[in-house]
Amino acid sequence: MNESRPIPDGATPDGARNLLSASSSPYLRQHADNPVHWQEWGADALAQARRRDVPILLSVGYAACHWCHVMAHESFEDADTAAQMNADFVCIKVDREERPDIDAIYMSATVAMTRQGGWPMTCFLTPAGEPFYCGTYFPPSPRPGMPSFRQVMAAVTEAWTQRRTEIDAMASKVREHVEANASALPPGTLAVDEKLLAHAVTAVLGDEDRAAGGFGGAPKFPPSALLEGLIRHTEVTGDQAALAAARRTCDVMARGGIHDQLGGGFARYAVDNDWVIPHFEKMLYDNAQLLRVYAHLARRTGDLLARRVTGEIVDFLDRDLRVAGGFASSLDADTEGVEGSTYVWTPEQLTAVLGDDDGRWAAELFAVTADGTFEHGTSTLQLRTDPDDAQRFDSVRARLRVARASRAQPARDDKVVTAWNAMAITALAEAGAGLGEPAWIDHAVWCAEQILDTHVVDGAVRRSSLGGTIGVPAGGLDDHAALATALLTLFTVTGDTDWRTAGLGILDRAIDVFADRDEAGSWYDAAGDGLIARPRDPVDGATPAGASLMAEALLLASGLAGVDDAARYTELLDATLARGAVLLAKLARSAGHWLAVAQARVAGPMQIAVAQASRSDGKLARAARELAAGGTIVVVGEQDSQPLLDSRGPVDGRDAAYVCRGNVCGLPVTALDQLADAVLTAPSSTGSRPPDPPDE
Repeated sequence: MNESRPIPDGATPDGARNLLSASSSPYLRQHADNPVHWQEWGADALAQARRRDVPILLSVGYAACHWCHVMAHESFEDADTAAQMNADFVCIKVDREERPDIDAIYMSATVAMTRQGGWPMTCFLTPAGEPFYCGTYFPPSPRPGMPSFRQVMAAVTEAWTQRRTEIDAMASKVREHVEANASALPPGTLAVDEKLLAHAVTAVLGDEDRAAGGFGGAPKFPPSALLEGLIRHTEVTGDQAALAAARRTCDVMARGGIHDQLGGGFARYAVDNDWVIPHFEKMLYDNAQLLRVYAHLARRTGDLLARRVTGEIVDFLDRDLRVAGGFASSLDADTEGVEGSTYVWTPEQLTAVLGDDDGRWAAELFAVTADGTFEHGTSTLQLRTDPDDAQRFDSVRARLRVARASRAQPARDDKVVTAWNAMAITALAEAGAGLGEPAWIDHAVWCAEQILDTHVVDGAVRRSSLGGTIGVPAGGLDDHAALATALLTLFTVTGDTDWRTAGLGILDRAIDVFADRDEAGSWYDAAGDGLIARPRDPVDGATPAGASLMAEALLLASGLAGVDDAARYTELLDATLARGAVLLAKLARSAGHWLAVAQARVAGPMQIAVAQASRSDGKLARAARELAAGGTIVVVGEQDSQPLLDSRGPVDGRDAAYVCRGNVCGLPVTALDQLADAVLTAPSSTGSRPPDPPDE
């Protein structure tokens, strides 16, 4: 394979230039100074490719991606490489976090062609958007078994100009695969019942790494949704094995290098089996989900480590990710081109900050060794055992945080993504209510206000914003569903009916835009405008699938809406879960959020309505939030203030709790021990019936 023909200096076919400087994506703005004539995805770019009769070179990545930065430095910043790109292609840059629909379509093609995927993703497309050659990272010079990026481009150009019929045939074949894969769902439906959920949990526990924690081998990603599902399984069934597995994984993650022992927050994944060496990027979506998990674990078990980690995640979100418009998307893996340099230590560095005695104590406590646990003799910080002196521990960490703050810091992607912020809102609201931290609920309210003010335009949800300015891409199913859940959750913890109104409105819009009209309970992930396929993927990954998020929103709406709407939401909920049940039966580890929602559904779903007296002390409401299993709908307010409190009021001048499972309700209770009995000991078998709105 030969390098491409020389390109004249300054060649600018069709007057093209780099158009990324005004993008709403910080990742795209990082490439605004490249000599490549990058454009954003859109009709104009595709039309230019048709007019020039050249392929599209599509590059997909994200701001916190290490190898995306590497390829950018090696190739996209190189003048000769850029000249070849500009002369032979229309070059389009996509932030996968801003356009997950584009990423999903072309990742499907990449995996089909190469049997693997990842970022940076590099695809060559026809002007119609059909992929005919795909890959991931390409080096600047040939390596064994890997051509250089310029060699790949030269080969594509040669095929395009000399063997067009072959290109067209390949593009047609790949498009057929993408269309089939984008629309493929596990066939059929299954009943969602206790037997199915027990089967799913058994399958998951069979994959547990009992020694090192987690499920499966390295690299290990935090199985956030799966952990939430396991915790709920124990709460619903009393099966302690599921809770024990969740605790083991939560414990080793909290003590490992994947957890920032000084600043809170979790890295995206661990490259090793023992959670020691992280890939250092920190994502909002991981930390939002883990906040929910650790808060529920702390609420359910009283585990002190889980409680501390919960608070530290909140601090991390507020200190490091809070920006204009919401919470930022991520912190980079690299600092000034070096992965992890902000976070790692040597024994000598600890001593320099802490002095000899505290330095040696900290090195032993945090497993910082002379040889190092990371690279070049440095170590990540772990906490294999609890400190023997809590006051000394706090002092050491505080001093190390100050010292670390003086180091160069990783870049932050300030893009505010709707779905991820919505997950943070839900987690903050639930954690604040369940653990008695009203300030956390205030954080959730602030974020929700920001998202509603900026991201909902004329009733339509947008995907992201930057610096308070909304981006162009429309929100997907996950954005709508997660935001509806967040707003309905805020209603349950604050009692402010404006949140319920907004949440139900966004849910209804999601139903209108994303429902498959031919198959009840099946959902598209995106509107699909201008794309070669309309993607939908029901599998839970690093974030829950849009469809499983939709199931959660429908679950909440079925208990919070009026009678007529509740029946409609319940019907859609059951159809959606019946589709997801196939995943639970066949791919339980990839259906963690489905498991969590299905557990709540099979439990009834449980609803606790606390009717407060005029002089309420709030104790019954606080107890309800502490006792309720994950997924329980808990509302508090005056009689007739909302559907779950219709005709339900205090008893003998005292707060009264009405506990229902589906369409089965108990007598109101006024004492804390009565509430505990009603919540914790009622038979779960009542939950296998489809719920109707409470009707006494």
